[in-house]
Amino acid sequence: MVSPAPSCHARARPVARVPRCPSPGEPGAPQDAEAEARRREFAAVLEIFRTTAVLVPRRDQPRLTVDFGGLRRILAFSDESALARYALARGEGGAEWGYETVLGARLLDVAVPSAGVPCGVALDAADGAEHAVLFPPVTGVVPESAAVDKGVEGADEWGAAR
Repeated sequence: MVSPAPSCHARARPVARVPRCPSPGEPGAPQDAEAEARRREFAAVLEIFRTTAVLVPRRDQPRLTVDFGGLRRILAFSDESALARYALARGEGGAEWGYETVLGARLLDVAVPSAGVPCGVALDAADGAEHAVLFPPVTGVVPESAAVDKGVEGADEWGAAR
């Protein structure tokens, strides 16, 4: 069993989940009204994440990250059981995982820009596509200085082409 050692007394609250949205051109891709509804839903989840304390594991570095698809992602977890599921998935269930409790806004506004490479946040990464939430490094999610879509002609506030 994983026994993370808290570094702060704040309690993490569960964060709402967003269903996976197919990419444009993929079967089941949203039409304009559906896409707009999903954007509003993501905006609501983003606001909840920004105001929620999450657990950020610490392992031989300030925060645990993974690189995937050309982007770095800071790993965050909604509670100790989500962190334990990740540790078990990595085969490290017997190890002690220290963590710090951080507001989602601090991860997006401070940690992402300080990464020095394109970086987002992955919430509850071991919980599958139906439950994990990815916060990409795009305008409207992270500061413009860290957004990969800054200056892209025709991109909306979420980085999607109009």
